[in-house]
Amino acid sequence: MPELKLHLQIEDLDPKAIAIATPLFVVGRLEQCDLCLPLSDVSRQHCRIYQNSQAQWFIEDLGSTNGTFVNAMELKTAQLLMQGDVIEIGSTQLSVSLTDEVPVVQPAPPRVHQPQPKPKPSGLRKHTILQDAEDLKQQWLETGLSKAEQTPERRIARLEYLVEISKNLSSAESIEDIFGKVQAILFKEIDHMQRLALLVDVEGDRKLQVINSVTPFNGPDPQTDAWISRSICSQAFNKKIAIKTLDAQTDKRFEGKQSIVFREIEGVLAAPLWDTNQVVGVLYADVSVKAADSAEGGEDLSFFSTIANLVAYSVQRWLLHRRLQGQERIRQQLERYHSPAVVQQLINAGELAAGRIKPKEADISVIFVDLVGFSNMSERMTPQQVAHLLDRFFDEMLGFVFAQGGTLDKFIGDCIMAFFGAPEPQTNHADRAVRAGLSMLKHLEKLNMMNTFPEPLQIHVAISSGTAVVGDVGSSQRVDYTVLGQTVNLAARLEGICPANECLISEATYQQLSNKDAFIHSGEQSLKGFVQPLPIYRMRHRQTTVPHLTLGDNTLGMTTQHQS
Repeated sequence: MPELKLHLQIEDLDPKAIAIATPLFVVGRLEQCDLCLPLSDVSRQHCRIYQNSQAQWFIEDLGSTNGTFVNAMELKTAQLLMQGDVIEIGSTQLSVSLTDEVPVVQPAPPRVHQPQPKPKPSGLRKHTILQDAEDLKQQWLETGLSKAEQTPERRIARLEYLVEISKNLSSAESIEDIFGKVQAILFKEIDHMQRLALLVDVEGDRKLQVINSVTPFNGPDPQTDAWISRSICSQAFNKKIAIKTLDAQTDKRFEGKQSIVFREIEGVLAAPLWDTNQVVGVLYADVSVKAADSAEGGEDLSFFSTIANLVAYSVQRWLLHRRLQGQERIRQQLERYHSPAVVQQLINAGELAAGRIKPKEADISVIFVDLVGFSNMSERMTPQQVAHLLDRFFDEMLGFVFAQGGTLDKFIGDCIMAFFGAPEPQTNHADRAVRAGLSMLKHLEKLNMMNTFPEPLQIHVAISSGTAVVGDVGSSQRVDYTVLGQTVNLAARLEGICPANECLISEATYQQLSNKDAFIHSGEQSLKGFVQPLPIYRMRHRQTTVPHLTLGDNTLGMTTQHQS
């Protein structure tokens, strides 16, 4: 039965032969492993070597972060070990011997597709550490301490330091303040750090934006992000791993990443801003390769990642505050057009992409309400009196639009333009529009009887139903929520021929009414912009009954309006 020996080669140390005396041999960072490699680029249980019933030796990766390589090929499944095979675990190499003869340890060949490393000054190590961010959360409390220092008191002291950092971050009121406190901590604790940047997934679309960056010396302008490797940030963000690389250009995991090659990025620390549920950004730093290659190993990465974890909570608080502010701005904007109930429905439904409602076709009813003879009236009034009259008139009339779940499109001089059936679909939008229009006529009659205005007012009410384009329309400087199409044009034309204190509706509106008793056919009318004469429907005179309408679960009662 062949005996298996591993000849261990760790950089800068003499080779060491290890005989495997058991049929199962585990290699990892934990002390309980058969071969303990207390290095940051080694997972807790990295790989296992075992013997089958035919006395053959196999090696299998145990889901390690950085992978296990045999003869420069990464293990995907268990692989038979042969004489002279070279195993790579992080920066550690193991040479396989199946006899008593001690082989000469040869470096592993370049991995497939791995670019040739650049010449470096002697004494510098060339390696990359990729480690799960959650694994690093506890590690900093113990890493870097000698056995004598690994006491409860020493660990508590480090924990208290983290608590103090957390308090400082919690007191930050802005993203600039958060970054300022973070940079003060990191530049103090990691003296080989050259530049620092905070990247955040601001819009929740998994696209990182550089929020702030800084350098402690007079180097390139930190406000440009050319020095930041997007490929490394993407790795940290998408895989929730902390990265320390002292030679990113020779690491095959970043192969083909032109941002690294062109920017000559070598020493980097990158850590995700994460909590239990999500990753919200990345903390990124350039480091001095020579200084970062010190004996402190992965302690700087574990500390950097621990701080990133604390920063995540502050950034999440900032993102929530920013989102709430954005919603409030959107709410204030939408409440100019919609009833509060419709506004809440829009926000809940997530209809507002980038704060805008995308235009789309909808089946709606459009209403125009216009003052009769306003031009002549305004000539008899001062500008202040005109403004006061319009404010009171709009305020009195608009309430009936919102009461029926309608949307204000705009004020056109002394005219109200509104619509029903969007942005939330309303199957009875024609009923709602008619109910609002007739209620305005009745209410204006009461206001005139009470001498509310300097002189009695009269209005035209016109309603048309059909398909229209509804949504935010405009330029980058100004956007209006509006409706467009022939349905709108028809309502405007009807308003132009409507008698005083009357309500005219189109045939489409009439056909959609649940109760048609309030209207009668008034013949056909040629209208500008329409080829054929169109049927027109008007209110019944003398005694007009506002129809009994059912709006969802709410039934609207009967009212009687007397016409002269």
